[in-house]
Amino acid sequence: MADGSLQQATAKTASAQPLPRGIHHLALTTDDMTKTTAFYVEVLGMPLVHAMRVPPGVGVGPGNRGNPPYENLRHYFFDMGNDSLLAFFEIPKDEKPMTDRDAIGGLQHCAFAVTVQRFADIQARLKKHNVPFQGPIDILPGLQSIYVYDPSNIRLEFCCEPAKGERPGVIASVAQTKAEARRELETTGADNAWIERMTKNLKA
Repeated sequence: MADGSLQQATAKTASAQPLPRGIHHLALTTDDMTKTTAFYVEVLGMPLVHAMRVPPGVGVGPGNRGNPPYENLRHYFFDMGNDSLLAFFEIPKDEKPMTDRDAIGGLQHCAFAVTVQRFADIQARLKKHNVPFQGPIDILPGLQSIYVYDPSNIRLEFCCEPAKGERPGVIASVAQTKAEARRELETTGADNAWIERMTKNLKA
């Protein structure tokens, strides 16, 4: 195969599906790992799978590879289902302000896909532990959610497709047609060529 044809074939394959398989771990922050661990394990039922301290020299100095700039922090990992992890760094108390979840670059909320049975189980667990939550709320056609705040005031969402029972989808639950997406993208003021590139994966 000629170099040009190989490049075209590679580009076509790469555009057909996203490069990642999914989330390996989503790393958030807390200033109280004890409360956070109890909440995710006992209230939400996400098992603790790894508890560690960041090795000395990795928090500050040339060994830092993006970790919070503090030495020897706790870094715990929880099983959030479907072979993916939720992780927390414990930031020293009073070192950082509480995050505004609506700030640019902030985590507005974290949404989890759940089955119908798990949707009911989570609500029952929250009620048992007297943790307030909002919902269920119809957020899109065929999609219901509840919202709850964790001990660090992180907003969590649990999404359920009642009609799908124990086999919920994720992409299919929000996917639009090309025409539907175009109507919104046109309001950005972008030119037609850009809109075509951004929507080429969508069905007509």
